[in-house]
Amino acid sequence: MSEAQTVRVQPTLDQLVAQAKQLSNQVDSLGQQYDGLKIEVAHAKSEEHYAQIDAKEAQQAMAGSQAAVAQLAAMGYMNGGMDPTLQLLTSGNPAQFLSQASTVQIVDNEAGERLSTLQREQIAAARAQEAARQEVAAVDSLTQQINSKVSQINKKMAVLDSAEMSQAMVVFKQTGSYPNYPSPIGDSVGAVALREALTRLGDPYVWGAAGPSSFDCSGLVVWAFAQEGISLPHFTGSLWNLGVHVPESDLQPGDLVFFFGEDHVGLYIGDGLMVDAPAPGQDVIVQPIDEDPYDGAVRIS
Repeated sequence: MSEAQTVRVQPTLDQLVAQAKQLSNQVDSLGQQYDGLKIEVAHAKSEEHYAQIDAKEAQQAMAGSQAAVAQLAAMGYMNGGMDPTLQLLTSGNPAQFLSQASTVQIVDNEAGERLSTLQREQIAAARAQEAARQEVAAVDSLTQQINSKVSQINKKMAVLDSAEMSQAMVVFKQTGSYPNYPSPIGDSVGAVALREALTRLGDPYVWGAAGPSSFDCSGLVVWAFAQEGISLPHFTGSLWNLGVHVPESDLQPGDLVFFFGEDHVGLYIGDGLMVDAPAPGQDVIVQPIDEDPYDGAVRIS
């Protein structure tokens, strides 16, 4: 192999800047997926908690009825023998019971009501146990997905933090300034949140952060609205489904503007400008909304 063939072609600064922008946007997108998974985990853990309570209560109810039926069996009920129904209902194996419940015939005598109650409670207990098991599995699966997103983000951040990228990141960060943006007026929910967001200009982007001194894109929105007591979900996918969708021609200060398939969000200022936490390497800034692929807008009221 010749010497010319072994020389590694160094990317130009423009190419590095383009790569830095792409990586930063990917980190922002992965960060939003991470935020969404955190919301799903919180919900799954809540469901798991209540499923475990239901399973415990169902087991306790079943145990009480099982004891009563066992006492009947011990007394030699059913002509002195152990009826197969009693054997199954007192087996203590809800999974086995569920698989055979369709074949169980409750005896038509004074013990029938108690046996019928136990049958229902065993079915309920088995179902509650299975529901709890599924919720635990859901939490474990979501946690694994979160860990995967964190791993992907860290790998991309390692590239952005490398010495090769450092100069490109300096250039990438120089997005310009827009000091003549219109001063937000009005007392609408959005206008008040916008004024709060503008106080964070210059604060760094940190994925997963929602203030008070660092933010990701949805984190800035969540923090801004929280200053007036409004709680919003920390995830662009959820924010997109809140409020009222408005056309670009009807944008008002404080409307949420979305980009990159609802993976990025900012707050509209006016005159085609927004304030947002763009991506790693960029602080909270004011920039035109036409710099990114525009998806639409939502008004929170």
